[in-house]
Amino acid sequence: MSALPIAAVERDTGIPKDTLRVWERRYAFPQPVRDDKGERLYPAEQVEKLRLLRRLLDQGHRPGSIVAAPTEALAALLEPAGERGREPADPGIAALIDLVRLHRSAELRATLQQHLVKLGLQRFVSELVAPLSRAIGEAWLHGEIGVAEEHLFTEHVQNLLRSSISSLGTGSRSPRILMTTLPGEEHILGLLMVEAMLAPEGVQCISLGAQTPLADIAQAARDGQFDVVAVSFSAAFPARQAFRGIEQLRDALPASIALWAGGAALHGKRKRIDKVQQIAQLDDLPDALAEWRKAN
Repeated sequence: MSALPIAAVERDTGIPKDTLRVWERRYAFPQPVRDDKGERLYPAEQVEKLRLLRRLLDQGHRPGSIVAAPTEALAALLEPAGERGREPADPGIAALIDLVRLHRSAELRATLQQHLVKLGLQRFVSELVAPLSRAIGEAWLHGEIGVAEEHLFTEHVQNLLRSSISSLGTGSRSPRILMTTLPGEEHILGLLMVEAMLAPEGVQCISLGAQTPLADIAQAARDGQFDVVAVSFSAAFPARQAFRGIEQLRDALPASIALWAGGAALHGKRKRIDKVQQIAQLDDLPDALAEWRKAN
């Protein structure tokens, strides 16, 4: 991996650009080089250390105690907790990860398609895509696959989900759901997984894509007379930033429009926001939908 610009480092590690700049000033790490235009470039070894830092932050360590530490010390801190918390992969999941690792695109596409036909769209998403996505994330965190392999997986799954959703046609039943991610969250796989769970129920889902400004989400929801706004957060998105954005969006939306929020960044978090339906896992979506329909 060659040196990466700051935007790519943010995507790769999930650490926001502003945080990287603050650490650079406060802790003298990272120490990017500059290109001929004066833009920051981060060498591969610094990006690897930033990945370790992100994992330690997720485990509860504070930046002041770890950012300046040597990489070896960070790895020693991480290894015991990481190994204890990692469950053995299901053989079927492991086989798919091997296809991703080896870049066997045709076999990966065919195998995913076979699982889709066998399980049906909703079970395919909840029983295969969701755990496979988590396993891919774990493999990336442990250095077993790279960014290119992760992107390969994501591209295949997104294409398959889009095709399956499109084949169902436009839903005609309420609620009408506006879907997007907040600024800083460029991953849309979570949105497609939610839509794939809801489309077979006849729900009308409209996606704004990724990184929609809060004011624009609220305006679109009002103008389009949507019943629900749904936002998704990947594991790479900082949980504190996610909760802050959810609170701001809830304040910006009319009380008549429900707000649903979910994704890996919120998984396992105890914090609850008033008047927000927090979806812990994909299997909870049918219940959330049933509750909305019963109440409306």
